[in-house]
Order: sequence, then C-alpha cells, then structure tokens
Amino acid sequence: MTSILVVDDERSMRDFLKILLVKEGYQVKAASSGIQAMAILGEKLVDLVITDIRMEKMDGLELLGSIKEKHPSLPVVLITAFASPDDAVLAMKNGAFDYISKPFNVDEIKSVITSATSRAKQNEAAKSVSTEFPEIIGESREMIKIFEMIQRIAITPANVLIYGESGTGKELVAQAIHRHSHVNDQVFVPITCSAIPEELMESELFGHVKGSFTGAITDKKGLFQLADNGTAFLDEIGELTPIIQTKLLRVLQEREVKPVGGVQVEKVNVRIIAATNRVLEEEIMAGRFREDLFYRLAVVPLRVPPLRERKGDVPLLVNYFLKKYSKLFGKEVQEISSYAMEVLMKYDFPGNVRELENIIERGVALESSNIILPESLTLSAHRQAGTTEDSSESDPFQIIANEDELFSRGLEEVMADTEKKFLTAALEKTGNSKMRAAELLRISFRSFRYKIKKYDIG
Repeated sequence: MTSILVVDDERSMRDFLKILLVKEGYQVKAASSGIQAMAILGEKLVDLVITDIRMEKMDGLELLGSIKEKHPSLPVVLITAFASPDDAVLAMKNGAFDYISKPFNVDEIKSVITSATSRAKQNEAAKSVSTEFPEIIGESREMIKIFEMIQRIAITPANVLIYGESGTGKELVAQAIHRHSHVNDQVFVPITCSAIPEELMESELFGHVKGSFTGAITDKKGLFQLADNGTAFLDEIGELTPIIQTKLLRVLQEREVKPVGGVQVEKVNVRIIAATNRVLEEEIMAGRFREDLFYRLAVVPLRVPPLRERKGDVPLLVNYFLKKYSKLFGKEVQEISSYAMEVLMKYDFPGNVRELENIIERGVALESSNIILPESLTLSAHRQAGTTEDSSESDPFQIIANEDELFSRGLEEVMADTEKKFLTAALEKTGNSKMRAAELLRISFRSFRYKIKKYDIG
C-alpha cells in the first residue's frame, strides 16, 4: 500500500488531507512540523511527502532541502495558502515534485499524488532494469517483446534484419544479439553503408589487394574478413547500390569473398545483422533492392518501435540520461520537474531515443539548478503532439484582432490587448496555474510572471 506523510501545522488541514487520502486507499502518517516529519522519516521511509510551506521553526522549503539531502528520490509536494511565484520557482528548483496553492481542487491533488507515486515507482524500476540488457533502457511491453526476441534469435546463426526509424537504437539491438550469441567472444564489426562513398564501398566490404586501384598501396581486409567467425553489422543496408547488392548476395550464398583486384576467393564464416529505416518491400517494388537479397538478410525480421509507441519508457530514459550527463558535465542535475516531464510525455519524438538524449544533454548543460525545468527543454515545435495544419480552427487562443481593428487602434495597443487576452486565456485553461500557463504559452515562468504583473492580471 502506498504510504504518504502529511506535514502541516494546522490540525484541520492535516485531518482533512488524512481523511481524503485514507478514503482513496493510501496509508497516511501526519506530522505537525518539519522537525517531527524528519523524525518520522528517520524511522521509516514513505512513498510521498505532502507539506505546507509556511510553518514555524522549519518551513516547507527547509524541510524539502532536508528530505532531498537524506532521501534524494523521495517525491515531495508543497502546498500553501500564500501563493508566491518566487516560492514556486524555488520549490521546483530545489527538487519539489509539484507545488499546489490553497484552496486546491481535490481532483487536482489526487492527480498530483497519482503522478508522484507513479514517478517514484518508475524511478525504482529504472534502478532494477534487467542486467541482461544493460545497453537497452526500457521496461514497456513493447521492449519486453524485443528482449524476448533477442534471446530467441541470439542462440541461432540466422541472419537478422532490424527495422526501425532513425534514432530507435537498432545498433544497440544488434550488439545485444551478438553479446547473447555463441560467438560473443568474437568480434562485432559495424559499418554504416550510407557513410561510405560508392567507389569505396566494395573495398570496405570485401577488401582489396595492393595495386588494384590508385591509392591501394597495401593489401586491405574488408568487413567480412575482419568479422570472420564473429558478427558483421550492416547499418542502412537500403543504401547499397545494385552492384554491391549483387556481390553481397554472393557472400551470403557462398560464404566467400573476393577482394577487389584479387583472383583468389576467401572463405568466411560471418553472422550478418543488417538494419534499415526504409521499408525494403517498397524498395523491392520500386526496383531499388534485390528481392533475393532481402530474403537472405531477413531470415529473422525484427522491428524496433519508435519512442512514441513506448512512452512508458520515457521516464526511465530521462533518468538514465540525467545521470549520464550530470556525471559527464560534473553537475548535480538529478531530477526533472513534473511539468517538464509532462511536456516530454506529450511530445512525439520524431528523432526517437537519440532526440530525447540530445534534449536531456542540452537541458543538463543549460540548467543552473539541480532540477530540469520546462524552459531548459528544447523541442521541435513543429512536431509537438496534437499539432495539425488546420488546428487553428479549434484553437481557444484564436483571439487576434482583425484588420479594421488593427488600423483604427494602432499596432501597439492591439498587440498589448492581444497579449493580455492570451495570458488570461492560458490561466483559465490551466485552472489558474501560472507554471502550467507559462508552459502552454511556451515562455519562461519569469517572463510570464512579469507579463501578468505588467497587465495586472490575476
């Protein structure tokens, strides 16, 4: 049963929250001060702390700091009757999971609690990701299927064709197959077909002999000779020219290669794993890829799902990349705010895991506090989830002035009035949450706070 510690110096609020949470099925402990709360946490750790900010001796922000010092992964939600934007920003920067103003909506606090306890479980899951596949982060149903398939494929010598969009981690899957195979003590040799000029591809794959062409000053082994008795990974296989496809087919059929300029063939014993972000069946129909080569490569086809199809893995990946880049940059950014995570969960990640890693790397590099806030995230705005070319028809913010109004009132007045309407609409849409309204408008919280003060809103 999920346990929650409620901290408030007002008995009526403690009793109210306790009754509410017990009714929802939670186990609840209560403390009348930050000092008492730390004493309780010293005896037994709970799953979530909900604390008031304004308390005597040790206020909520001080309690937050003490909790994060002793229990960094414990989620803390702060509540207050004295809503202060400065307190909100400080709370989030210091690692609070969320910040709620009194009087709060009961459904809102229930939602926050559900999110907080869910995040805690996800973080724990991140720590216990199966050591069988340390190179691949994921515990979604989609990734469990991938792991099961890797184990089944690995013990066979069959060639594998891995499908997947760019950035999904196809090479990591290929490495995992090799690592779990019977030749895991042999070499894994990767080559990216699109990265090598056409005139050099044959030499890179099959090798060449001295003097076979200008610049061939020594004999050179190709990919298949280097990977003999091991695994050769051909990424972006759909980029190969028809001539190279024909020669590759011979390697697969005869298990032998002939270096460029050579007269002798060399026997090779290589397990081939290929990968592509193209639909090779369509390439075959268009005459750009050999059908017989396709069937030789795709003895076992394996599709790696895009990140948008396994959103449940986003928190795990975020946690992994936060630790990776915090260590790399020598920073203490170990948390991501609930608002920032919500932004990521709504994003469709056109660049998949590679893009998420880049987003977190940039966020850690830019963040001056120990928690990633929404303004530190840089997303491809034109690929935000839910955006369409005609979405303006149902956009609640379609409140721009018409030409007659613009010319009669002047640009500055109309722009100011329009900006005020946007700010007001954002507050209404988010239930008067300034943090969420700022996110909705895609401006920093500091900028949002300045603007509502400027226009005397709220």
